[in-house]
Amino acid sequence: MPLVDEVLAGKRLALARLLSLIENDAPEGWAALDALYPRTGQAHLIGVTGAPGVGKSSLVNQIARALRRPQDGEPPRTVAIVAVDPTSPFSGGALLGDRVRMRDLSGDPGVFIRSMASRGALGGLAPTTAAVVQALDAAGFEVILIETVGAGQAEVEIARLAHTTIVVESPGGGDDIQAIKAGLLEIADLLVINKADRPGADLTERALRSMLELGYPHGHHRPEAWAVAEPPPGETWVPPILRTVATEGKGIAEVVQALHAHAAYLRATSRWHAREQARLKDILDHMLQAALLARWQASLPQGHYQEVVQRLLRRELSPHQALEALLNLSPFPSAETPRLIP
Repeated sequence: MPLVDEVLAGKRLALARLLSLIENDAPEGWAALDALYPRTGQAHLIGVTGAPGVGKSSLVNQIARALRRPQDGEPPRTVAIVAVDPTSPFSGGALLGDRVRMRDLSGDPGVFIRSMASRGALGGLAPTTAAVVQALDAAGFEVILIETVGAGQAEVEIARLAHTTIVVESPGGGDDIQAIKAGLLEIADLLVINKADRPGADLTERALRSMLELGYPHGHHRPEAWAVAEPPPGETWVPPILRTVATEGKGIAEVVQALHAHAAYLRATSRWHAREQARLKDILDHMLQAALLARWQASLPQGHYQEVVQRLLRRELSPHQALEALLNLSPFPSAETPRLIP
């Protein structure tokens, strides 16, 4: 397949075209991704999430720069960035605001930036983010940074896609408990307090550290000690709390070191394989749900769904009865004789 050959040859235009085909649900794009799939599974997938305005884009920009200009004689890593932007209410596309903050990466042949529209999807990701990440993985990028929309507390889908999840907080965001509500702390592998030069950074760190002590009460060794050596058997990863000022590049080296340490921990404890298995299962489950829903909708008699909706609006059916009528394709049940869904 010419498109696959061009992607494997490192041609940027071919890769961009493939990603557009995938986003547009084109058969050619999925066929190419099928052919490329055996070459996936090598990249380190890093998710970056947090509330709007905490500096995710600036942090991603600095991490990518540090990976491209490593210290201590390490080879530079090739980096792909997937920035999920809010959907424009006018064009339906991505607002591309992240690219404005990553202009200093332009021209680097080892960096590829792709903005995606969320297209109304919840959880901070777009419907085809996982497929786009697979294509970038197959194209040979060693590190893939996935920046979520910034939807806030419900933004936990990234933990199912990434090997390492960075949760970004910033001082002065209001209630300190807000930073740790609804699962964001639970999905974090690294906690980064960005804009740490602002007042309130100490208070934010104390709140995060207090919650970590509740979650890890047995005093496990801090993960910084595993940066080089293999972690002790059975050791639990405790998310480090790191401070950065991304606009000035402060604290980025420590974040990159912690990313390397977490990847080493996952591989040394076989958790890399477990996360990869869970990630692929989640991708398959989502695709299966979408395919079954489309197949079921196509099997309905013409007008049946609309009739059920209208009867629901007229209060002639309860939501439970409407569901039964749709799943069983049965005559509409009466309100006096509700039936159970098999």
